[in-house]
Amino acid sequence: MNIDLSARTAIISGSTGGIGLAIARGLARAHADVVIAGRSQTSLDAALAELRAQAGRGQVQGVVADLGTAAGVETLIAAHPKADILVNNLGIYDDVDFFEVADSEWVRFYEINVLSGVRLARHYAPGMVEKGWGRILFISSESGIAIPADMINYGVTKSANLAVSHGLAKRLAGTGVTVNAVLPGPTLSEGVASMVAEAAKASGRSIREEADHFVRNARPSSIIQRVADVDEVAHMVVYLASPYSSATTGAALRVDGGVVDSLAI
Repeated sequence: MNIDLSARTAIISGSTGGIGLAIARGLARAHADVVIAGRSQTSLDAALAELRAQAGRGQVQGVVADLGTAAGVETLIAAHPKADILVNNLGIYDDVDFFEVADSEWVRFYEINVLSGVRLARHYAPGMVEKGWGRILFISSESGIAIPADMINYGVTKSANLAVSHGLAKRLAGTGVTVNAVLPGPTLSEGVASMVAEAAKASGRSIREEADHFVRNARPSSIIQRVADVDEVAHMVVYLASPYSSATTGAALRVDGGVVDSLAI
């Protein structure tokens, strides 16, 4: 399957590392014009250098903006007011017990994990409707349907991503704009690598071996019995961003390695 996104502009939030950078890389290789955002000039410059070294025919641009805030979203919109593809990837997580999570943390998680995507979709969707074509994607998580006991606030925000995605798909019915959610499972991003680093040091295992060990122990229902690579998630997103996915909307597609033990979502 040859995916060619030439002349399409893709905006990816949370895109200077991890899954977001892998998605930007995949879309750039498919010749889209790619716009990434990061909170620091240093991280943005490093990501832009990598993307420009590997990109296809499209342009690669970046904006310094904290998209977890309304002001940051406005900064991005002012610089790039139009998009054909929007990937709402920005998100945070933490391993904190329910009884230790203050109201302020619930609000912070909601602002970053949910409202960032709401604000971006609210701006970019009308332009897509006007053109009669567009793709909006929310990066949710298997934790949105199998809420982990040690990350309840995170799981709740990822459930909200699913609700927003499905509702917006129905709101945009018949416009040529599709809206879908992607649900990664445990994925070897920089964040996960950092999370298992101490355990890896204690066990003598490599970071990947420790991450795979975590999956087998903490997510034993996993069918692949390992963490996914960021590019494995990105491949699904690139397909959903393409013309080939035109009959897929309102869907939640899992890239979770079979962690969720269900015949359906």
